[in-house]
Amino acid sequence: MIRKILTWPDPELKKKSAAVVVINDRIRELARDMAETMYDAPGIGLAAPQLGVHQRVIVIDISGKEEPPDLIVAINPVIVHAEGESYEEEGCLSVIKYAANVRRHASVVVKALTLEGEEKTYRAEELLAVAFQHEIDHLDGILFVDHLSPLKREIFKRKQRRLAEAD
Repeated sequence: MIRKILTWPDPELKKKSAAVVVINDRIRELARDMAETMYDAPGIGLAAPQLGVHQRVIVIDISGKEEPPDLIVAINPVIVHAEGESYEEEGCLSVIKYAANVRRHASVVVKALTLEGEEKTYRAEELLAVAFQHEIDHLDGILFVDHLSPLKREIFKRKQRRLAEAD
């Protein structure tokens, strides 16, 4: 089921998420809904808090439109190693009509549980590394705009206010 994606400045987006204790049908349904919502948006990643669910679940699929889907469902993801630096443009399904360059690690190693409850290690570089960092930030109540300089963040807020007034 496609769910509504919360958008900035919804205070729910700033809340930290709780670890998933039991992977049950409710969590599997959440992951299915998240994937369906992400693909419909369309986006390459989505975190449960973006749907107002404060559980540590993310979905990512960086495959291109001409490629078969390659969905990652990561439960309780943790970055266990990070190195290098990248500075790439990011957008977000919760931040309407705005993108900005964000400083991130160039590569990360992430440990997470699968929907079957098995621990899996992901070694990610480039876009996948950025996607993991971006989605894990959501689990901690952090949006990509929180990484911007105070000046750029103020420009973002002004633009968002103008967009809201135009609606």
